[in-house]
Amino acid sequence: MGKPILNLSVSVEGSCANEPALYVCNHRSFADPLAILPYLDAYVIAKAEVASYPVINKGAELTGVLYVKREDSQSRNEVRNLMVKTIQSGYNVLVFPEGTVSFHSYTMPFRAGSFIEAAKAGIPVVPMAIEFKDKRDLWLVPNFISQYLASYAKWKTEAKVAFGPILRDSDGEKLRAAAEAWSNAKMKEMREGWSNVDFAELDQKQPYSQALQKKATEV
Repeated sequence: MGKPILNLSVSVEGSCANEPALYVCNHRSFADPLAILPYLDAYVIAKAEVASYPVINKGAELTGVLYVKREDSQSRNEVRNLMVKTIQSGYNVLVFPEGTVSFHSYTMPFRAGSFIEAAKAGIPVVPMAIEFKDKRDLWLVPNFISQYLASYAKWKTEAKVAFGPILRDSDGEKLRAAAEAWSNAKMKEMREGWSNVDFAELDQKQPYSQALQKKATEV
């Protein structure tokens, strides 16, 4: 299905749950919410810097966003509490638990905080996956404007979005592991015979072990 915004064409597998839930998705690009939110009515948890991104910040204002200062533990705790209250009030929340964009064939380790809160509150978790067909759509350029121009200088952007099964567990770590495993498996499946990105090359840019060591100290 094509979307008029930025000539974004999105193929969708599955659909959202029929109850309020926490949706968790891998993070490829600043355009991820533009590809997902036409198919999911949800508030998005985003890092505070997003408020300064042209175009994206206006979209955030329209769809609803919960900003978090990731380096501030108090801010993270406040947003998690707000996440629980929002879902318990009947609304969906979308979070990108890697905490940053990833250009590897696998996800960065999912941070556990949102899963722990979901487990405590008995909130269902729905894993998602997103992939872009073209390497230029991955966030490989540090500067936002340069990345924006690299992504949308071409005439069309193609993406795939998939909704996973509803996950429930009283153990937040089990929820986290199950969601991460599903996302990685689905990402691989989505790319087969479709993506033109050479992930074998990109996977050499930053060893997974370094990312794992970094994320292990962050919740």
